[in-house]
Amino acid sequence: MTTSRRQLLLSASGAAAAATMGAGLGGWSAPASAQGGPLEITVRGGEFKPIPIAIAPFRSASPGLETLAADVTEVIAADLERSGLFRLVNPGPVQSIDVTPAFDVVRTQGADAIAVGEALLDQNGRLAVRFRLWDATTGQQLEQIQYTSDPTGWRRISHKVADKIYSTLTGEDPYFDSRIVFVDERGAKNARRKRLAIMDSDGANVAYLTDDRDLVLTPRFSPARQQITFISYAQGAPQIFLLDLASQNQQLLGTFPGMTFAPRFSPDGDRVALSLTRGGRTNIYLMDLASRKTRPPLTRSTGIDTGPSFSPDGRRIVFESDRGGSQQLYVMDADGLGQTRISFGGGRYGTPVWSPRGDLIAFTKIAQGRFGIGVMRPDGSEEQILTSSFLDEGPTWSPNGRVILFFRETGGAQGRPELFTVDVTGRNLRRLSTPAGASDPAWSGLLTA
Repeated sequence: MTTSRRQLLLSASGAAAAATMGAGLGGWSAPASAQGGPLEITVRGGEFKPIPIAIAPFRSASPGLETLAADVTEVIAADLERSGLFRLVNPGPVQSIDVTPAFDVVRTQGADAIAVGEALLDQNGRLAVRFRLWDATTGQQLEQIQYTSDPTGWRRISHKVADKIYSTLTGEDPYFDSRIVFVDERGAKNARRKRLAIMDSDGANVAYLTDDRDLVLTPRFSPARQQITFISYAQGAPQIFLLDLASQNQQLLGTFPGMTFAPRFSPDGDRVALSLTRGGRTNIYLMDLASRKTRPPLTRSTGIDTGPSFSPDGRRIVFESDRGGSQQLYVMDADGLGQTRISFGGGRYGTPVWSPRGDLIAFTKIAQGRFGIGVMRPDGSEEQILTSSFLDEGPTWSPNGRVILFFRETGGAQGRPELFTVDVTGRNLRRLSTPAGASDPAWSGLLTA
């Protein structure tokens, strides 16, 4: 249904429109520091106070690491600034990591917190990055950690440091040390060449997983393993493939008569929910990945049921259906029972995705000729539209459930899709740079290896 909606809209007339920011979900606030300090984020109504933080330039504790230490500092600072929850301030003169910062100077710069660090090579030639995080108001140390890896892993170490700072100062789970898979799009709008690509959460380290000889759609990450599913037209009709990112082993999950849509993993990674067209009807099925067997359909409507997404506990599934005459969102138990409509805000709803926290469902809403990204509670309450434009579509959640990634396409013959992020308040809209056009993003869980 996603492809047909895009084709329908791309054929319509009209110019691209500017994004409209939503008012958010009533607000949330992060706790003060663990040491009782005053560090605080407030998002409530029109008030927003990001944490002023100083990221001192990381020092080189081994010869030849000056450039790498500077790069580590840059990635950490960029991660925190991009989150929208931090305001970077000048750290002033900073001494060695082993010396307590001059907090009176740091406070003069306006910082509530300061991070200092250094990079070095250990006796085995491995890269070690040490850092300390301080509450500049109380003078208390909040974190002191060292991360070690092969020197080529310096960007992951940088993301881990940023994650630790983010979590310590906001009370939220981290999300920077993660990856994004998406569809790389090149060429004219009516003859796009598409291939799967993967990159770090900040857009770095782009790598291509398929070539552009065959159309690919809707890549999705497993929550439990470094695997993705995607739709490929390599054999003519759309079929579901499973790609193991570590081994690069690619497998066809099955040959299905008719059309196949929207595969998405269960939280344990052992099953895939998907839509199959059989006998002229499109319903939602579950496939067991070990046996490759498809169970009887979970839905049996006369409409088109597609876009399934599990709740993080695996007990419920949200999906889209036009069974009632228009495209709407429904929730059901994982066994197909208790199917209930939850969207009633007017317009059409699609591409639902359950938050990793379980508290929200993100979706695409089509109303008054515009496509927007919104969120609602699992019971359909507290609907909020976070963005709206000519075409905003395909939301996917950050690992901590606080940021939504989606793609935005502009109108006209020269328009192309681009990736954007927005937080759950709708305030922090950012474009994520990619080498070419990009669509259908999917965010991985936090990396562990």
